[in-house]
Amino acid sequence: MNALSQPRTALGAATLQYARDLIRLDTSNPPGNEIIAAEYIAGVLRNAGIDPLVIETAPRRGNVIARLRGDGSGAPLLLYAHTDVVPAEREHWSVDPFGGVVQNGYLYGRGALDMKGIAAMQLAVFVAIAREAASGALRLRRDLILAATADEETDANQGIGVLVARHPDLLRAEYALSEFGGYTLHLDGKRFYPIQTAEKGNVWMRLIAHGQPGHASVPSAQNAVVVLAQALVALAQHRFKTHITPTVHTYLATLAEHLSRKRGTALRAWLETEALHDAVPLHHIVHDERLAAALHAMTHVTLTPTGLRAGYKTNVIPSHAEATLDCRTLPGVSAAAVIDELRSTLGTQLGQQVQFVVDSEGASVEFPFETPLFRLIEQTLRHHDPQAIPTPYMMTGGTDAKHLARLGVICYGFSPLLLNEDEHFVELAHAHDERVSIAALEWGAQVLYEVVRAWVGRAAS
Repeated sequence: MNALSQPRTALGAATLQYARDLIRLDTSNPPGNEIIAAEYIAGVLRNAGIDPLVIETAPRRGNVIARLRGDGSGAPLLLYAHTDVVPAEREHWSVDPFGGVVQNGYLYGRGALDMKGIAAMQLAVFVAIAREAASGALRLRRDLILAATADEETDANQGIGVLVARHPDLLRAEYALSEFGGYTLHLDGKRFYPIQTAEKGNVWMRLIAHGQPGHASVPSAQNAVVVLAQALVALAQHRFKTHITPTVHTYLATLAEHLSRKRGTALRAWLETEALHDAVPLHHIVHDERLAAALHAMTHVTLTPTGLRAGYKTNVIPSHAEATLDCRTLPGVSAAAVIDELRSTLGTQLGQQVQFVVDSEGASVEFPFETPLFRLIEQTLRHHDPQAIPTPYMMTGGTDAKHLARLGVICYGFSPLLLNEDEHFVELAHAHDERVSIAALEWGAQVLYEVVRAWVGRAAS
């Protein structure tokens, strides 16, 4: 790809400018402070003749919503993005993570990919369509809604979840487009474009082990630290059953059709033979550790220990010890069922010495993809990249789609970017020196614009 230093179109230039301005606003979460981003976006909208609504869902947790009115012959389309970002360790960056630096054809900064660059694309598209509608060049059949919201990067639920509960009519739509999908995934010389139509749920919990406190000079079999270690080893060795949802089945079938003959044939045989699902690990099938890990996470409940805490003095055996666990559930699998399975894994004796405490739970979701909007997305991607292979897929993390699903909104992760072979979206999103090429950003803005314009409007006669 030609890494342009400057965009070639007005839409691309607007996208880059908005992205740089948003990156320069430090909305690291915690604490968030997204009100500064909401006010910036509101100012852009007002300058374009649009009247936005700014809502604080908690002090300094700012959200902005705007609507272009259609004639009502079609149901609304929502473009939504979050303006908070994960913190940046400045000492590990080669540039200022909040400087909006443009260098060697790339825009650097925290949020360049996740997801201020995408928010900028949506803002530029929204303003462009508003201007066309105001000039009479485009007639809107549907309302087009833009929402830039707070607090996606933590589990505090001080953003779109609050808006859904308190102001549902501001966000209610037939479809919504947001992050994590539509970017290039290079495999075996092919260009896949995964479009998120499902995402796993999360169960964040603590595993607490109880034991007998005492003096450390007299070892005890009831040491809570030892009990916790034994429980963690048992859980790490547990293997959940393979569970393939409609989204993942289609994704795997698409990969099998287009991967190299050997890998494609093996993957197709694995997919179609249920007896192989739990007998043959996926890394034996695809021979690509990164791809195998992603496919395993899409087809299994996962459990990952992420923290440990115990004790307060070297010579004291503590009465309890705890580990934090990140559990990701699949559609159709409840948190209660997972915990029951984990308890069974530990057995009666060990299970009586530990306790699972759920601190936060987010729902898994899966949306239909045999829809007119999904077909439009596929067609537009193929128009801009004739070698594109669009496919539905499941995100193994979570987004704000789980909140909008409560309103019956069909959410697609569609933030198109044409990436180079050495660029992997998920690996760059929260990384040091997070970046996106200007060419990719401009290409994505054009693709998104054409999808949105075709869906919400008709050209004036």
